[in-house]
Amino acid sequence: MPSVVFLRGANVGGHRTFRPAALATELAKWKVVNVGAAGTFVALAEVAEATLERAIRKLLPFELPPGDVMIHSADSIAALTESAFGKASDAGEGAVKRYVSVLAAAPAAIPALPIERPSDGAWQVRFVRVTGRFALSLHRRGDAKRLVYPNEVVERALAVRATTRDWNTIAAVRKILDRP
Repeated sequence: MPSVVFLRGANVGGHRTFRPAALATELAKWKVVNVGAAGTFVALAEVAEATLERAIRKLLPFELPPGDVMIHSADSIAALTESAFGKASDAGEGAVKRYVSVLAAAPAAIPALPIERPSDGAWQVRFVRVTGRFALSLHRRGDAKRLVYPNEVVERALAVRATTRDWNTIAAVRKILDRP
């Protein structure tokens, strides 16, 4: 079964930089496809998660802490994209965008949701649901002096390391998985 890989903290703000397309080329024996610049890959050929993770870590020009290479099955991505959140439209809420935070581990506890940050009513991030090892949130740019990002809200609320992707990235992964 195909796998989807998410790297945490790669190619962000000039730190832990690498060339995702070049890494995908190095992993061609597993038919790896690069999706974007943040470290998202689809391995279309069957490969054990541990084998794929070792190969990725070996090729990266930096070390990632344990848990920062997150691998999910194609089935988990399919279930996510078929959820109500996945089928929702961004229209009607202005500049609201959907995000998915991929969790390094299942959270020990899930707080009462939704959580809005800032909490003064003019939220920038609304963390709405946890499904498996995915946390779903909405984001809108605010007029605040400090921008709030979905990843920081999710990590604090769940006490679990996470990496966050725009819904468009998740939809692109699903299209790759659905190719004949």
